[in-house]
Amino acid sequence: MELSSILKPECTTCATPGSKKKVLELISDIAAAQYPELSGQDIFESLLAREKMGSTGIGNGIAIPHGRLKSITQPIAVLIKCEVPIAFDAIDKQPVDILFALLVPAEQCEHHLPTLSLMAEKLNDKAILKQLRKTQDDTELYKVITQ
Repeated sequence: MELSSILKPECTTCATPGSKKKVLELISDIAAAQYPELSGQDIFESLLAREKMGSTGIGNGIAIPHGRLKSITQPIAVLIKCEVPIAFDAIDKQPVDILFALLVPAEQCEHHLPTLSLMAEKLNDKAILKQLRKTQDDTELYKVITQ
């Protein structure tokens, strides 16, 4: 799967959200702005429900928050690079600065596992991660993740 098929340039941003709650709200706002048929509140609640099951912070400064939505038919992704790392309850107890969020159709939740796996593999590539952390703007961030 090409990442560009689920990640729009407008859903890729460098930001300073400040907290786990704020970054989940930011993900929700970005997705809702690009997909007007979606409710930012529904997105936020979906992401929050998954986080309550256990943190999606996978370590090394990376988190892959994800949620299920009844109102979509195709996966939607949001990529955020935090200018200042935030506490995210990651498995290694380290703050997070790279977040790849994935929203999937509720009835197709098993289908997103390969996408999550691909993204985790990509973000665990030290060269890609280093490039992501060096990016200075949204366009550059999008180019690095989709190359």
